[in-house]
Amino acid sequence: MRTFLSLFSKPDDVIGGYINGTRKKYVNVISYFALAITLAGLQIYVIQKFQTDVTLYDTSTELGQKQQEVFDSIFKFTTDYQSLVMMLYIPFYALLARIVFFKINTLNYTELLVVFLYAQAQISICIAVLSIIIIPLNIMSFATIGFFIMPLQIIYFTYCLKRVYGLNNTQTLIRTLIFIGILGLLMFIIMVAGVVFALKSGMFDEMIEAKKAAAETAKLMPQLSHFLF
Repeated sequence: MRTFLSLFSKPDDVIGGYINGTRKKYVNVISYFALAITLAGLQIYVIQKFQTDVTLYDTSTELGQKQQEVFDSIFKFTTDYQSLVMMLYIPFYALLARIVFFKINTLNYTELLVVFLYAQAQISICIAVLSIIIIPLNIMSFATIGFFIMPLQIIYFTYCLKRVYGLNNTQTLIRTLIFIGILGLLMFIIMVAGVVFALKSGMFDEMIEAKKAAAETAKLMPQLSHFLF
């Protein structure tokens, strides 16, 4: 609990202390990240138990059914492999931070890994606890919670890096904008690559055919109405 609270009030003390060799004052980074993965596993259990059906599309139409199937497959992957995805992000974030802070050599790449291990674990613990509490009460779906994860990550990562690097507000704003710009560009490239892969693999073929069929039906409706009435 001391580590959890201190990562909000003084993350530079927790992260900087670990980097500088302090091991007894707070939970070490590996154990803390393991706790985050454990809670993420419990979160997945809660989602699968209490929220088996997240419907975003009109399933009364063929197009809506195909769109819902694609969403369901993506949603299942992100929940089932959340811990793996969470771990894969960290080297990427550390590399991105190394690029953004290229003129500030306070932290090397390995030390930035420690920063993001702690920061990612903290965000994951918060999201997991929130999900475990509100999903059984049917207050909010995990899909809705997911919309807030990236903004929360950026805000908290910025806060941690500001404290660890000892930046002023102007320096923090400039570096954050650069970080968001590079991250946005890379996310766009990844999304485009994902769409191209999905199209090449035929993942969207049924959805495209359903959309064409719906369009053809929409064209025929006026003619059918004129013929009947």
